[in-house]
Amino acid sequence: WLPSYNRYVEISSCSNFVDYQARRMNIKYRTRDGKTGFVHTLNGSGLAVGRTTAAILENFQNADGSVRVPDVLVPYMGTDIIK
Repeated sequence: WLPSYNRYVEISSCSNFVDYQARRMNIKYRTRDGKTGFVHTLNGSGLAVGRTTAAILENFQNADGSVRVPDVLVPYMGTDIIK
């Protein structure tokens, strides 16, 4: 949820490009009987950093402008508040 947009936004994705990219790059596989074909390629992003950061900042901001770090991120951030 991104309050500034007043809606949910995509922060991760996975796409199957089938053989489109492989045809352009000429990436093929060969079967045991010698036949060739184009591989299928995938594209994925675990987390879009900019949108994820914006969502955390907007959803965890306090009235004084500080940001409460979500509990699961405290061990990585080393703090529970950003001032």
